[in-house]
Amino acid sequence: MSMVSEFKEFALKGNVMDLAVGVIIGGAFATITTSLVEDVIMPIIAFIAGGEINFKNMFLILGDAPDGVARTYDALKAAGVPVLAYGSFITVLINFLILAFIIFMMVRMVNRLRRADEVVEQIAGPSEEVQLLREISAKLGNINK
Repeated sequence: MSMVSEFKEFALKGNVMDLAVGVIIGGAFATITTSLVEDVIMPIIAFIAGGEINFKNMFLILGDAPDGVARTYDALKAAGVPVLAYGSFITVLINFLILAFIIFMMVRMVNRLRRADEVVEQIAGPSEEVQLLREISAKLGNINK
């Protein structure tokens, strides 16, 4: 088997394709979550706090800043000044918590659907195919004795 055909077999397996789709959707979902945090939640927090709060500009300067450099996060980073950006970390943390909560809710919903399917299967009993397989197995068991 050539390397190209092996790669084609690997790349076209269901699990690999499912993973690729999951990664693409996850990337898009992360963008939505980032927008939710930065454009909706953080402004609400700033409003509740009583003024405009720019979490990106919440930082501590850990080194000496050269003269003439503005005291903004972007300007300090561009100048190579070490900056402890705790505001950005807060934003990322909130983003993660929202994303984790949404994933938790999705997993919870899938688990409920699975349990519901199991209950239906228990109430309905085994499918017709399963019953036929049991009969065949029983007859083969009698023949082998």
